[in-house]
Amino acid sequence: MQDFKLWAKQPPLGWNSWDCFGAAVTERQLKANADYMAAHLKEYGWEYIVCDIQWYEPKAEGHIYKKFTELTMDGYGRLLPAPNRFPSAAGGKGFKPIADYIHALGLKFGVHLMRGVPRQAVAQNCPILGSGKTCRDIAHPFSVCPWNTDMYGVLDCDAAQTYYDSVIAQFAAWGVDFVKCDDICVTEFRKWDNPYTADYEIEMLRRAIDRCGREIVLSLSPGPAPRDKAAHLQANANMWRITGDFWDEWDALHRMFTKCREWQGVTTVGAYPDCDMLPVATLIDSDPSRPPIHRRTRFTEDEQVTMLSLWGIFKSPLIIGGDLPTFDDFTLSLFTNADYMHMHRTVHGAREWLRDEKGGKGTILWLAEGDGCKYLAAFNTADRPRRIRVPLAQMLMPDEAYSLYDVWKNAPVDVYKNTVSLPVNAHGAALLRIEKICK
Repeated sequence: MQDFKLWAKQPPLGWNSWDCFGAAVTERQLKANADYMAAHLKEYGWEYIVCDIQWYEPKAEGHIYKKFTELTMDGYGRLLPAPNRFPSAAGGKGFKPIADYIHALGLKFGVHLMRGVPRQAVAQNCPILGSGKTCRDIAHPFSVCPWNTDMYGVLDCDAAQTYYDSVIAQFAAWGVDFVKCDDICVTEFRKWDNPYTADYEIEMLRRAIDRCGREIVLSLSPGPAPRDKAAHLQANANMWRITGDFWDEWDALHRMFTKCREWQGVTTVGAYPDCDMLPVATLIDSDPSRPPIHRRTRFTEDEQVTMLSLWGIFKSPLIIGGDLPTFDDFTLSLFTNADYMHMHRTVHGAREWLRDEKGGKGTILWLAEGDGCKYLAAFNTADRPRRIRVPLAQMLMPDEAYSLYDVWKNAPVDVYKNTVSLPVNAHGAALLRIEKICK
């Protein structure tokens, strides 16, 4: 059996529908984002188009989860795309027509999956394909998601494994390349079941994917995943969230420095701690009291640079959350920066080298190994522009000459020994490639 980690030799690069369309994404919107990625981003390595939660709900809207809502489902308790939102799925075709469309663009297709079995399938006592048992036999009535009422968790039994096998086999038949499974790796919400949200369900997913005959990348959400479960996560998934839902607020971005430090040293080929989606361009705000509205990201340009610099040097998967066709020139320049994309592919061994903050504001330095070079990310977490002094002699070697290249400006900086002082905007970052000058 092929090692599933070889299916993601590099951290996945793609787009997910949640940040900009919430639970109500449509076929037209998926295709529009796929078209944009193929035209503008594919050549830089971007490839996944992921349809997030509630694709099986006919009445979905915004970021609202409707309690005990009607779901579209087959006779075996497996969820199907709602045809009113995904017209090509009518007649039992599922997501195959959309996957075929995306594959024809040279891209890959992903879907969101909630842990467990639909409550609707349990209520109807649907048979499990390939088993003499029913969905009612495998449901764990006390293992439920606290923020979404669609599913029950499943019991640790052979029939539950058969159910997961049938779900993933259907995904494989549709041409799915990526599965984001939700409510499965977080500790914060659990009240009465396993605090690691039933680790056996993660293992069931792993076995189901390995048996399906298709290379499917497995992503686990929502996070924060427990740090002491790193070995189990590495053994079963390609990526897992290290934070809750990440949105475009400076305080949330600032907290990610601590999360990345907590998880530094865990990244291996095919298994990546995930900093969550990148909320740029146009996003959605949803309030139950009014129709959903769209807005531009609240992140400043400098904060976007900080976010990408941290995600990149940490080697997180990069999943864009904003509506791709609404990219402006600045945003597009970030995601098509060839030097940055090369760093993300080749960087390893990233670590926080310095954190010097008083009152949560100051300097953070990250250092990592590259392909015949080193990378330095210098972050200014203060609310005003500052010069950041980088002690090259302490970080590298004293009295050696180094050539510095600014990744975001696509330009050489200069040659330095021992120390360099960098001007960095408020909440901004400098990202440098460092090469030793051979004598």
